Amino acid sequence: LFRSIVPDFIVNNDGGNIEVSLNNANIPELHVNKEFNDMLQNYQRQTQHTKQEREAITFIKDRIDSARWFIDAVKQRNNTLLATMRTIVRMQRDYFIEGDEALLKPLILKDIADATGYDISTISRVCNSKYAQTEFGILPLRFFFSESITNEEGEEVATRAIKNALLELV
Repeated sequence: LFRSIVPDFIVNNDGGNIEVSLNNANIPELHVNKEFNDMLQNYQRQTQHTKQEREAITFIKDRIDSARWFIDAVKQRNNTLLATMRTIVRMQRDYFIEGDEALLKPLILKDIADATGYDISTISRVCNSKYAQTEFGILPLRFFFSESITNEEGEEVATRAIKNALLELV
């Protein structure tokens, strides 16, 4: 069984200006139905209401409030996703320019959490099972993370760079 991967992010390099966007191609824009808003306003303009009308007003208001809450939650999720990916791109900019894995800097979830102000568990959820379309392929967000080892000069080197160097030697 072959499963295709649909990227969550699209990363474009326009002459060194790297842009990040969400891949919302198949997601419709969410909004509250205007007819429900109009209906609620019409009911609220009236001064006298029957018990059934008051119940209808409460029902419609609750549904509109729920829809607005959901829309706000989706917007917040999208903002969190974008802030996280933009921070990854900023911290791994050299890779996104050149596409050379050796240019990936040591990076852990805590680094992104510290830079964005989000909790590390939020960053972990954002990076789990998410993919970015780059000019170098569709890559899992976890690809951009690597522990580090300090070399003899005191510089931190990503373990991925060390593994790649070992592979070339072997």
